[in-house]
Amino acid sequence: MSGHNKWAQIKHRKAATDAVKSREFSRFARLIALESKKAGGRVDAPGLAAAIARAKAANMPKDNIERAVAKGTSKDAGSLEQVVYEAYGPGGVALIVEALTDNKNRTTQEVKHLLGKLGVELSAPGAASWAFARLPDGRYVPNEPLVELAGEDEERLGAILDALDEHEDVQRAFTNTRGYESTESEAEEE
Repeated sequence: MSGHNKWAQIKHRKAATDAVKSREFSRFARLIALESKKAGGRVDAPGLAAAIARAKAANMPKDNIERAVAKGTSKDAGSLEQVVYEAYGPGGVALIVEALTDNKNRTTQEVKHLLGKLGVELSAPGAASWAFARLPDGRYVPNEPLVELAGEDEERLGAILDALDEHEDVQRAFTNTRGYESTESEAEEE
């Protein structure tokens, strides 16, 4: 009678979706804590208000948001800093990766190793940013023309973006290729 227990079939799918939600909520919590620290806990500050709005759009619970704001204003709050990495991927695609970390050296080495395994090397600051325009809300929008990828290059780019999404410090990744223009780890819908 195997396969007749509905919960046995559902629990594996639920565990996978719960893991994705947990990773997404922890990213939002780190971003909110950083913005809260910058704003001194004032929820009406533009950066903090935008971070909270994005977390609410992703259905993050109110308690988690309040906890993240309080963590950013507490005296024992870690020193989170935002870092931006630039690289070129398959087919000459420009990549910009934003991360929030408490240890810049560790995160840099981890991202460098992760990209190196996938055949991509980090570039110098400013090497890929020319291919993007930065919006006031902090997102990067690719300049025209967009790079076209097909076949193996498209699969490699998908693998790179998936690997970056799995890294806990990476917040967002942007590319200048059609179909992946603003692949955001936060799964933000606007």
